[in-house]
Amino acid sequence: MTYAEIAAALPKSAVTSIDGLPFPRIASGKVREIFDLGDALLLTATDRLSAFDVILPDGIPGKGAILTQMSNWWFTQTAGLIPGHLLPDQAGEFARRGIKDRDLQLRSMIVKKLKPLTIECVVRGYLVGSGWNSYQKTGEVCGIRLPAGLRQADRLPEPIFTPTTKAPKGEHDAPINDAQGAAAVGAALYEKVKATSLALYRLGHDRAKQAGMILADTKFEFGTDAAGTLFLIDEVLTPDSSRYWPADQYAPNQSPPSYDKQFVRDHLLALKWNQQPPAPRIPAEVIARTQEKYLAALRNLLGG
Repeated sequence: MTYAEIAAALPKSAVTSIDGLPFPRIASGKVREIFDLGDALLLTATDRLSAFDVILPDGIPGKGAILTQMSNWWFTQTAGLIPGHLLPDQAGEFARRGIKDRDLQLRSMIVKKLKPLTIECVVRGYLVGSGWNSYQKTGEVCGIRLPAGLRQADRLPEPIFTPTTKAPKGEHDAPINDAQGAAAVGAALYEKVKATSLALYRLGHDRAKQAGMILADTKFEFGTDAAGTLFLIDEVLTPDSSRYWPADQYAPNQSPPSYDKQFVRDHLLALKWNQQPPAPRIPAEVIARTQEKYLAALRNLLGG
């Protein structure tokens, strides 16, 4: 789909729940609902928004469709590195299963049934966020020693792999080192996902640069089938799983403006909220500005 087609199809109000489907719901995450189709899964992205691992009471209209369509684009871009979990011919899969609602199609993927790995695979190419905070205190990020004298938002000499645990909803992911990651998924598989994550980041960084953006960091998730084949799953290189900056506004020694939900995080930080439920309501102007940022990232990648 083109950017214009996606933007024109977005709902006017946020879709924060998915109800009434004739398929068993087997999981509900911060953003996604997962339904069992028997031989496959239906992953549906709502417009829910989370910050600091807390689901906010207000969503961003159309965010689920934007995330899904951006992921679909990235699955195509990354297919040469690793297979994705999407079944081929999504339109045919929707038709075969009687999924006719256009909004539901735009925010949904029909995917293979796989076993998700128990770690989340974070790659950082720039020194920002929690990594910058850690570096200021210890000179390290997630136990990785970095050169002295780096500034906030500096590009790292090489991207670094900083995996975390996969915490249940409402709890915080915790950084783990290589030894802990290998213990969690097995040494050989850990080395494969580490190498694949770094390769995916480099590809994403190059494609984003062509679109006038900098991919500062991102998170990947992987799963395996019964034969042990590794697949890229969940969302890929979206503003919810990644930190994108406009290249023409980038400068080190500051936190650059971003295309992700940092705008919402900054609003919440200004409120001195304790980052525990219940979360405060989000003003309409913050919702509108955040939707604009998600759409801008999609437009940059797809053109339009």
